[in-house]
Amino acid sequence: MLADPQSVPLNGTTYSLPRVGMTDSSGAFSTSDGAVKLQVGTLPGKRTRRRLGLTWTRTAPDPLVPSTNTVSSATAYVVLDVPKAGFTAAEQTALVKSLADYLEANTAAVIAKFIGGEN
Repeated sequence: MLADPQSVPLNGTTYSLPRVGMTDSSGAFSTSDGAVKLQVGTLPGKRTRRRLGLTWTRTAPDPLVPSTNTVSSATAYVVLDVPKAGFTAAEQTALVKSLADYLEANTAAVIAKFIGGEN
């Protein structure tokens, strides 16, 4: 079980996210206004799928009607999909850390290219 609260940096601000929900296979953390949410869960099956998602919700002017505000949200996920056997916890950790390191390499240049639609 993850600690309560979770501390998450986003866009230059660190948010404290207290636990707002929990089941046997998932947990949810959120700011009091719901602007930043962290979802953690495990989906069992033939393979085990672990998911971590961070959602950012904000209000901004509608680009077509600037006098009207629109609520928008975006979510980034990390998904680890593993077989029931064959990879140790240490190997799974190495895989996720390798992906995180790759995304952060060269001042997040890979992330910028990914968001720009490059493949």
